[in-house]
Amino acid sequence: MKYRIHHKTVYHYTEPVRRSVHELRLAPRSGPLQSVADWQLNVPGNLTEARDGFGNIVHNFTMAGPARRIAIAATGEVEVRTGEGGHQAFHDLPEAGEARVSPLYFMTGTPLTQAPADLQGFAAPYLAAGHDMPALLALADGVATRVRYKANTTDVGTSAADAFRLGSGVCQDQAQVMVAACRALGIPARYVSGYFYDPAATAMASHAWTDICLDADQGLWCSIDVTHRCVTDTRHVRLAVGRDYASAAPIRGILEGGAGETLEVDISIAPVA
Repeated sequence: MKYRIHHKTVYHYTEPVRRSVHELRLAPRSGPLQSVADWQLNVPGNLTEARDGFGNIVHNFTMAGPARRIAIAATGEVEVRTGEGGHQAFHDLPEAGEARVSPLYFMTGTPLTQAPADLQGFAAPYLAAGHDMPALLALADGVATRVRYKANTTDVGTSAADAFRLGSGVCQDQAQVMVAACRALGIPARYVSGYFYDPAATAMASHAWTDICLDADQGLWCSIDVTHRCVTDTRHVRLAVGRDYASAAPIRGILEGGAGETLEVDISIAPVA
């Protein structure tokens, strides 16, 4: 499948922003599961580009104010393909000359992905015999049942432990609970941000899911969407990976001034013939 994607984020302020610094993970990279044919960013400043230790494309820009509106737009085309065994597994290894962290780096928790005893106890029976695909999908189904999808019950600062105890959240929370559960049992897992194409949806939104390492030496991973209780497929477009939401967030910024912030997000995804 090939998609044309447009993602626009507009921040409005009642008091002007005097100065701001922004970090973007809004440019997908080509890899084992997708090819990026064209991608453009439009921002109110000069962009610099780099790669982080996870292999993500990272852009930065600084804006000198005053400004009551900051608009950031990303547009491009991505072709998504299946992995080995129909998207069951894929090798994600650094390119020649690229420095990237080991998959084992994704075994340690973060403030957003700590797994207290109750979460560990919940996950352990699912993976008692190993972490093959059926076991991981069973765990994902258990997480989706335990942390029911419900909008507006959490925010970007909600931890996996909090969402697990609350029993509800959005895709970000379900993905972080899955990450926390795997890491607590000694399995490298990483958070993935991206897009999900649903032809029946009236409005598109960003999405999140989980990569789980099957073989660290070979860089072999599988990718599971907890929200949809499935292995990812050609409906999923990857933007960035990280240890949690904070390290894979599409947009992060530091502002001087800028009180009274409100946000508009418009995402469109259309198949390309």
